Amino acid sequence: MVVATKPIRVLVGKVGLDGHDRGIKLVARALRDAGMEVIYTGLHQTPEQVVNTAIQEDVRAIGLSVLSGAHNHLFRRVLELLKAQGAGDIAVFGGGIIPDEDIPGLKAAGVRALFPPGTAMHEIVIFVKGLQR
Repeated sequence: MVVATKPIRVLVGKVGLDGHDRGIKLVARALRDAGMEVIYTGLHQTPEQVVNTAIQEDVRAIGLSVLSGAHNHLFRRVLELLKAQGAGDIAVFGGGIIPDEDIPGLKAAGVRALFPPGTAMHEIVIFVKGLQR
């Protein structure tokens, strides 16, 4: 007997004032093409909006793209809100313009993976597939 597995549900989006979304749309398409259910929140989302949507949509992971320089605050705020709402098991990953010296602190705060510009889409897909419950 073959038991069908539910596809991984992933929320991707842009937090803060950053208006460039080409990269996150490419990530969304790659994840979708790999068989995942992808919810794209759009531009100019607050951490609160992202977390509320993630919980409502019962996602396994949140992928954020940050190019504005506010990555230290935005990633930590999302993690803080997830924990406060009892959803700390939702994995957070991201990418964008994040200086190398900021990566260890973000990972220590709980960001599971960070993908710099130019990362091959299959690397992101492999990471997310590894999150399957």
